[in-house]
Amino acid sequence: MAGRKRVVVAMSGGVDSSVAAALLAKQRYDVTGVMLRMWSEPDLGAGDLTRTPQAVAEARRVADVLGIPFYVLDCEQRFKECVVRRFIDAYARGDTPNPCLACNRHIKFGFLLQTALAHGADYVATGHYARNVQVDGEFQLRRGADVRKDQSYFLYMLGQDDLSRLLFPLGGLTKATVREMAARIGLPVAAKEESQDICFVRGGDYRRFLLAHAPEIARPGPIVDSAGRELGRHTGLPFYTIGQRHGIGVSAPAPLYVRHIDVARNALIVGPAAELGRSELRVVETRFVSGRAPRAPVAATVKVRYTGREVEAILEPQADGAAQVRLRAPVRDVTPGQAAVFYQGDRVLGGGTIAGAPDLD
Repeated sequence: MAGRKRVVVAMSGGVDSSVAAALLAKQRYDVTGVMLRMWSEPDLGAGDLTRTPQAVAEARRVADVLGIPFYVLDCEQRFKECVVRRFIDAYARGDTPNPCLACNRHIKFGFLLQTALAHGADYVATGHYARNVQVDGEFQLRRGADVRKDQSYFLYMLGQDDLSRLLFPLGGLTKATVREMAARIGLPVAAKEESQDICFVRGGDYRRFLLAHAPEIARPGPIVDSAGRELGRHTGLPFYTIGQRHGIGVSAPAPLYVRHIDVARNALIVGPAAELGRSELRVVETRFVSGRAPRAPVAATVKVRYTGREVEAILEPQADGAAQVRLRAPVRDVTPGQAAVFYQGDRVLGGGTIAGAPDLD
């Protein structure tokens, strides 16, 4: 059929991307399904739901049901360099990374988008629960209609050129509706469970992964309190994160939490709950959906983790491309390496990576 827009759908073998492909096919797009073959540890077991031969077979069966072509696109080396290596490097410098953000930036909306467009596609589509809306000639990234499944947090790095070529068919739907659609269409993945683990880590155990692939970054060292008193020994800084309470390995009259990771001293700084929380943070490598950083401080709400609570803040862009964020109330789970994402209502302004706090004395 002449004139049909060509769209490449990133398929994982899961229900969301499968229904996204089905909806676009029903809307008379010329749809091609593509699965990215990413690097993962050898001998990934059946617990991994995204990159196993089984997932490829399931995605192919979905494509057969829909009557669309399906291909597997190799990006193992690029994924290893852009996602896995950065994951390890982040832990080495005391950060707690979110590899999904790096994957979106460099793989799904970098490599895949560029490859699809270079081969004549008009759009790339994914199964993300987010909305892409054009208002007065400008694309806006907005939250998905399903509050519990909204994934706009993971997409803050998308700019105008990206959004002009991206489709999110599930943005206005709930997860329950998507599963109902899959069952009604007869897709073989309608009841498939979702994977919550890091897709390239066997069994989801990142500590074992780091010990296997970068043992040099896990050196034992002192656990100290705010006054500098040594309370015990940690097993390696990458095995702890800000706000952690359980598994620290020291006892005290009151519960102790990780409040700082001091890479320079290889020390884990702990303290009581009253010492947790930050009301100001620096965000680096910021990106704004409009392509323009605000020229003056703006009021916004901020999420410092995908599952974290949203808080009111003042966002102050800096000349060096970073941003200073002043929170209305202190937040306990501000963790270097995670993303801070800025919102106004249901609209994503942008975001960036939370920088480390100044070293504590």
